[in-house]
Amino acid sequence: MHFQWDWLCLGVLIISSVTAETENKENLDADVEVEDFDKQSQEADVDRDKSSLEVVYQTPKPTGEVYFTETFDGVLTGWVLSKTKKEDSDDNIAKYDGRWEVEELKENAMPGDRGLVLKSVAKHHAISAKLTKAFIFNNKPLIVQYEVNFQEGIDCGGAYIKLLSSSDDLNLEYFFDKTPYTIMFGPDKCGEDYKLHFIFRHKNPKTGEYDEKHAKRPDVDLKKFYLDKKTHLYTLVLKPDDTFEMLIDQSVVSKGSLLEDMVPPVNPPKEIEDPSDTKPDDWDEDEPSKVEDRDAVKPEGWLDDEPQYVPDPNAKKPKDW
Repeated sequence: MHFQWDWLCLGVLIISSVTAETENKENLDADVEVEDFDKQSQEADVDRDKSSLEVVYQTPKPTGEVYFTETFDGVLTGWVLSKTKKEDSDDNIAKYDGRWEVEELKENAMPGDRGLVLKSVAKHHAISAKLTKAFIFNNKPLIVQYEVNFQEGIDCGGAYIKLLSSSDDLNLEYFFDKTPYTIMFGPDKCGEDYKLHFIFRHKNPKTGEYDEKHAKRPDVDLKKFYLDKKTHLYTLVLKPDDTFEMLIDQSVVSKGSLLEDMVPPVNPPKEIEDPSDTKPDDWDEDEPSKVEDRDAVKPEGWLDDEPQYVPDPNAKKPKDW
């Protein structure tokens, strides 16, 4: 529908041009001065065309079951600024004292369409808000998506989000890098290393300890999304069949299994290669892989003429055979 609307406006523009030229030709044949009229007419047409092409911002309205939505149309109601410090950092940069503002884009802004903007250079920023309710991973997918625009460029930093683990004593004023989370997702860059993170924390059922599972790097060039100063939509989809998808601007850039395609995998391989393993000094390459047991004897009642496999009289082919 969007493309049909654009095409319709283009068609109106072409028709207006042809009409003006036709009137101009007829008036010239009548030897009438029409230069000022044509100029005014064309300017009026352009003004009308610009007015018809203006896009009016309307606040998006979520549909379906939504656990959190934010359009930043007004003030930061419900958001909490972190008042703590980042561990393992110098005191002069340890605080999460970066400033936030709600503003329109600097370039190609749509009046009324605002976003959350980081205003401080070389500062740690942390801001959080609670979901309307905790998401329970059951038989339904989880979709996380948000827009990012690096309008000032970025040297070393991230624009990722964290879905924090549910806890009765969670205090968002003390949200920092070590706060337990379940999912981390979004773009991250330092120097010429361009990343799109998807990490989840998994509890080992035997040891009870948590470790991070990282998705493998996408097979696409991510550099352009950091440098073009355009707004891009980042989406993470987790499905009940234990698969995931990462999308940028609704195009899949990475997908796989939550159990097998993470690093390290949730389900470890049955056999792990030992890089330090060496052959014994007396290893003989010519020896057979199986050694005959000379003391082995057939059990009593062994019949040499019996078939190797015995058919199951009750076995039936499946319906989808």
